[in-house]
Amino acid sequence: MEAIAKTNTNAPKKQVLLFYCLECEELARKVAANSDLITLQSINWRNFEDGFPNLYINNAHDIRGQHVAFLASFSSPSVIFEQLSVIYALPRLFVASFSLVLPFFPTATFERMDEEGDVATAFTLARILSNIPISRGGPTSLVIYDIHALQERFYFGDHVLPLFETGIPLLKQRLRQLPDSDKIIIAFPDDGAWKRFHNLLDDFPTVVCNKVREGDKRIVRIKEGNPAGCHVVIVDDLVQSGGTLIECQKVLAAHGAAKVSAYVTHGVFPKRSWERFTHKNDDLEKAFAYFWITDSCPGTVKAVASKTPFEVLSLAGSIAEALQI
Repeated sequence: MEAIAKTNTNAPKKQVLLFYCLECEELARKVAANSDLITLQSINWRNFEDGFPNLYINNAHDIRGQHVAFLASFSSPSVIFEQLSVIYALPRLFVASFSLVLPFFPTATFERMDEEGDVATAFTLARILSNIPISRGGPTSLVIYDIHALQERFYFGDHVLPLFETGIPLLKQRLRQLPDSDKIIIAFPDDGAWKRFHNLLDDFPTVVCNKVREGDKRIVRIKEGNPAGCHVVIVDDLVQSGGTLIECQKVLAAHGAAKVSAYVTHGVFPKRSWERFTHKNDDLEKAFAYFWITDSCPGTVKAVASKTPFEVLSLAGSIAEALQI
């Protein structure tokens, strides 16, 4: 069963005032275009001479008694403070309710300690967000897409209500549009990805890969399933350097996959690592047929625009629905 929040069709619809960070302007406009119930609002994002933020929430008096939301992107530590300043201020302006949409929770992969001294920064960020002031309507609704580990919901305190959404329905819709939709197999790069997503993709045959250690190297192998003759789509929550996806592609192709594509909800791609996946004339036989990402990381969306094999599946419609919950 897909873990997608469904709105109650009998419940009264909310008029939502949506603020957004500069990086998310394009996504915010798409969200508003998906619903007549969402109206965009503006913030003056400025800095003092010393570099600290000089912020102004426009029409602050007019948002009293209104349902208010903020669309955030914590793409780097340098932008988090200015956005938190706004996030902490909005609920205190006598709004009826407050929702924070943070499509990508950036520290989610640092959720545990392997040895004494490690700092689980996922817990740190969760604690910071848990201290968002309560609005007149109660705790903040916090919308996050495909967080790395579902147990991270327990990192948040009682001042926020985490709503974990997923981009998988966007992928399934796109796969149905492909000419070889009857030849699709879903591949998971490791057991973690299988545990995270297999229930959402149980109407497709699957292949599960894993990493085994050979000497000083970790080698990707197929643990179960047969990709021969099919279009195999590797699914994971996020990509950084992309090394694991490339190794999976090699193994799947060696076992007879007709085509290999990839989907990740969060295309992080630090240091332009997305360039490893672009089609090059001398390497077409190794290229991914498609590489689907969502617009949870706006910087990546701009970087890969019109670059094969990338396609962006927008979260805008899903966010618009989540704001009605």
